Amino acid sequence: MNRVFGRKKAPGPPPPSLGEASSGVGNHMESMDVKIAQLDKELKGYRDKLKTTKSAAAKKNIQKRAMEVLKRKRMYETQRDQLAGQQFNIDQAAFGIESAKASVSTVAAMKAANTELKAVIKNDLKIDDVDELADDMAEMMDEFQEINEALAQNFSTPDDIDEADLEAELDMLEDEFEDELGETDAVPSYLQETTAMPPTPTGMPGANLPVAAGGGGGQKVDEYGLPVET
Repeated sequence: MNRVFGRKKAPGPPPPSLGEASSGVGNHMESMDVKIAQLDKELKGYRDKLKTTKSAAAKKNIQKRAMEVLKRKRMYETQRDQLAGQQFNIDQAAFGIESAKASVSTVAAMKAANTELKAVIKNDLKIDDVDELADDMAEMMDEFQEINEALAQNFSTPDDIDEADLEAELDMLEDEFEDELGETDAVPSYLQETTAMPPTPTGMPGANLPVAAGGGGGQKVDEYGLPVET
């Protein structure tokens, strides 16, 4: 039977993870960098020999060897660039897997939160209770406003006072105030003019003064009979 249908293949080893693959590619790139550095060192030696060698045949031989080293260096650089691209793709794939796992965890957490929220709203938070609470709060605020208005009213003012009587009394007070203000602005009696002011003198001082009686020398006196010096 085994010869007719063949045997079932044994399971092979598990494939490497992305982290292992990235690490292997990185190690390979490091070995390439080492080889490239060695070739750079050889090229520098050949360049120094070309500066000191004067024989044309020897220079040609050195140039040929340097050309082979340069070709190997370019080959290793190409392989290193390819490995760098592979490592980049591996890292991108690993990042995508990590992002997908994080998204799955986020969705699961949101589903659990949604289920819990629905249970809370259904069992502990009913819309009818919320509406009733809001109505009670509004009613209490209205009652509180009425209490404030009752406490703020003036108890000393009688209810039977007519506004027309108050306006008439206010007009009488304004008239009395204007009368008092008019009396206050009147000029007092001691400041009022009772006699006319004397005329302004126009002549020289002492020109019209009377002469003292019996004065032989013609001595002038003032209005009080006192002599005036001349």
